[in-house]
Amino acid sequence: MIRTCSQSVLKFSARSTPRLFLRAQSSNALTSSQIPFTFSKAGPLAVKYTSQHEWIAAHQDGTAFVGITKYAADALGDATYVELPDIDTELEAGDSLGSLESVKSASEIYSPLAGTVVEVNESLNDSPQLINEDPMGEAWIAKLRLSNLEDLKNEELMSLEKYEESLKEDH
Repeated sequence: MIRTCSQSVLKFSARSTPRLFLRAQSSNALTSSQIPFTFSKAGPLAVKYTSQHEWIAAHQDGTAFVGITKYAADALGDATYVELPDIDTELEAGDSLGSLESVKSASEIYSPLAGTVVEVNESLNDSPQLINEDPMGEAWIAKLRLSNLEDLKNEELMSLEKYEESLKEDH
């Protein structure tokens, strides 16, 4: 499936060869029509990725959505169960905020940043397969109230481009 993005831009290398900007072709980019992207009118302030394959979409008001990447969903296989965190759970960066079970394995989901769980995606209780269908949008796992927006500058969090590079290095 090819996804298009209205924010695509062409970049030119030193050889003047055009190539599509990574966001337009990456399956690990946030789904722009879903709540993690559309929560605020301006869209997320930042979308960051972890080495454990979680993403976080943080908005200007300190609200953030957390999920797993398309890469992680594909590696897990067909999701069969999602353990969601409890509302009002306070998390530090790196704390477990739930887990995913699939036909292949079970994996913890970690909070990329410190914050408090304010909402969970209840639709995953009845439809864990959403993780495989749209992990970068409709299958967000938890909504957090971040402790500090400045934490987005943490060097362990990656941009989409750096995340994609890390995937290439792993293979």
